[in-house]
Amino acid sequence: MSNLRNIAAAAVTAASLGSAAQAADIVDIAAGDARFSTLVAAVQAAGLVDTLKGPGPFTVYAPLNDAFDALPEGTVETLLKPENKGQLTNVLLYHVDDRTLTAEMIPNGSNYFKPVLASERLCITKNASGVSIADGTGASANVVVANIKADNGVIHVVDKVLLPGTRPACH
Repeated sequence: MSNLRNIAAAAVTAASLGSAAQAADIVDIAAGDARFSTLVAAVQAAGLVDTLKGPGPFTVYAPLNDAFDALPEGTVETLLKPENKGQLTNVLLYHVDDRTLTAEMIPNGSNYFKPVLASERLCITKNASGVSIADGTGASANVVVANIKADNGVIHVVDKVLLPGTRPACH
């Protein structure tokens, strides 16, 4: 994993240097924060940089490096292989909504939301404890930082990589 970290750190540095004079879009913000180096490397490997630098609007549920580290050993390296680009793209698009959805806009209770990966759904729950997102595995991520504003949308930082699968149950 340390080799992947070095590659990701170099990618973050290159992306940050290349975008210093530009507006702060979702990619620029993620690339400028070392806690998202694995996410940035994955977005680059999937060929989604230009899309996420586009006009949006987007809401991105951005997993921290620790969330990628919590995946079973070898998962990230396998997803980053060129032959798995489609699977990687699906995982990443599962983290994106094609609207600007701030935490205040999420209704109380549990509700289904449609990510850009249109074949799937997320169950987002908002209550007094905060906001959590159930994925297709039935596991939940917690929003640990909400409403990082970008010129083309908003980022919510999550503590788990969301994985597609069977439709999550909202209760």
